[in-house]
Amino acid sequence: MTTPPISRESLPADKHLSLRVMAMPADTNPSGDVFGGWIMSMVDIAGSIPAIRRAKCRVVTVAVNSFTFKQPVSVGDLVSFYAKVESVGRTSVTVDVVVFAERGHAEPVFVKVTEARLTYVAINEAGEKSPIPAA
Repeated sequence: MTTPPISRESLPADKHLSLRVMAMPADTNPSGDVFGGWIMSMVDIAGSIPAIRRAKCRVVTVAVNSFTFKQPVSVGDLVSFYAKVESVGRTSVTVDVVVFAERGHAEPVFVKVTEARLTYVAINEAGEKSPIPAA
């Protein structure tokens, strides 16, 4: 299933641009597409940024609630990761991450390539769960 290209103005205004990286040849699988594990790793990093900001302490990934690959990522794509805190529990933060690939230089095209939801748990210096302060 392919998703149609969108305009720059249609990128998610309700989410924070958390991370932006260029896909490189070393990130590819044997088929020449960017390896899904690389994208998952970048999604985890991008999602952790708003989780850390909200928890005001270190967080660890406790669950990947959902992860959908919509289109492949290619070498040279500028990959942007938009993240938003969706819910906060006593010790956990759930974050949605949407990923877009920017393709082309003269007239860039933006394509949604991945959507994910991850849950992080706040921990203290001893590695124990830590309550998240009120907003």
